[in-house]
Amino acid sequence: MNRVTFLDHSGFIVATDDVIMVFDYYRDPAHALHRVLEQNPDKPVVFFVTHHHPDHFNKSIYELAQNHKRTYVLSNDVYPQNVPDTLAVAGMSKGDVIENLPGGLTVKAYGSTDDGVSFLVTTKSGEKIFHAGDLNDWHWQDESSMREVEEADERFRVIVNRIASEVNEMDIVFFPVDVRLGSDFARGAREFLNTIKVRDFFPMHFSGDYHKACDFTSYEVPGTTCHCMHTPGESIELD
Repeated sequence: MNRVTFLDHSGFIVATDDVIMVFDYYRDPAHALHRVLEQNPDKPVVFFVTHHHPDHFNKSIYELAQNHKRTYVLSNDVYPQNVPDTLAVAGMSKGDVIENLPGGLTVKAYGSTDDGVSFLVTTKSGEKIFHAGDLNDWHWQDESSMREVEEADERFRVIVNRIASEVNEMDIVFFPVDVRLGSDFARGAREFLNTIKVRDFFPMHFSGDYHKACDFTSYEVPGTTCHCMHTPGESIELD
């Protein structure tokens, strides 16, 4: 059983029977992490940071969960002065793999179309959890030139195809669906879901009206359940 909790923006908690995973903590206005930690006093906590942008990384993570065993998995683009040497911290670049993390986790870092990396975490039970960070087909169809659109498409497709060549099915995916992109706000999500089979999909990185990002008819595919979590502190249990 996995319990997924929305923190804010691109931040999520995934609590399994063995471990608490915290992805891209930036802020937690509902104090959801505090509640999860209280409910799971004996579970280790692994913090994942896909890149250094301030809407994906907050140095306050080093002060959280002090009563738990803590491990930090950071993209290597996080500035050295923001990486403490007094805690268990692992840096990752594209292609790196770390095994035997607390709770029996394995993580592989893949590329991004922006800074940092994306993370594929495999749990002890074999479930695959993907957090895209800022991996997306970032372009503005309504404003960009055709060449800019094609270049953005190609950069994104190369990374997604690389991931798909190694992993063609995932259980939980967190992926940007940013309505600022205009008419192509769901282009990246649609391409990802048409390339890799996903069981449970969570749009993230909302900027603007969440109703549009949660218009799943724009990008859902058969066999995938899409979840609209837009209020900080919302949780859902997945079998």
